[in-house]
Amino acid sequence: MTNAFNSIKQGLTEAVAHAKTKDTKTSGVKLYQPHAVDVSNLRQRLSLTQEQFAARFGFSVATLRHWERGDRSPSGASLVLLNVIDRNPTAVLQALQ
Repeated sequence: MTNAFNSIKQGLTEAVAHAKTKDTKTSGVKLYQPHAVDVSNLRQRLSLTQEQFAARFGFSVATLRHWERGDRSPSGASLVLLNVIDRNPTAVLQALQ
């Protein structure tokens, strides 16, 4: 087997073991589960068009439209960013300047 394969296999094995661990004290990891964000409501609250919101925060307009229509839901880093924007949009805009 190649080194790349062995590295991927080890990573997957560790990920599965971590997923099976229920006690965060033994795993040493605190899991953060961001809450769902109503993207359309958030964008409107900020008085931004879809194009403006997408450009300011680094999303594609197409992705934003999918989220707003409910075709898809944000996940991963996008969902975390949306949670931060939801709580403190000024801080995010300052950080991105």
